[in-house]
Amino acid sequence: MDRKGKGCQKIEMVKMSNETNLQVTFSKRRAGLFKKASELSTLCDVDIAMIVFSPSKKAFSFGHPYVEKVIEDFICDNPPRDTSGAMTHIETHRNSRIHELNMILTQVINQLEIEKNRNA
Repeated sequence: MDRKGKGCQKIEMVKMSNETNLQVTFSKRRAGLFKKASELSTLCDVDIAMIVFSPSKKAFSFGHPYVEKVIEDFICDNPPRDTSGAMTHIETHRNSRIHELNMILTQVINQLEIEKNRNA
């Protein structure tokens, strides 16, 4: 039986040479990574913080309940906070929505930058 396509193949992980593609891929991967972190926080009821730096050296962070609190607790070896109650649910929903809006804004900014570079 002859194969018509190549099917699933292993893709070698190397740095991308095209700066535009690199930035777009970073933004998409970062958004997916932050979404997974949010899901992990919600499903497992854990505090989480992530900081990533873009190829252009800009810092992006995600945290639940927020980055500073998680880092402070980690450094000071404080026990996790009590996460029961309705206020925690409201706060989580609000933080999730803010995160979604930040991702959309970042994507719009990246698209504008791509268009700007294309027209230059």
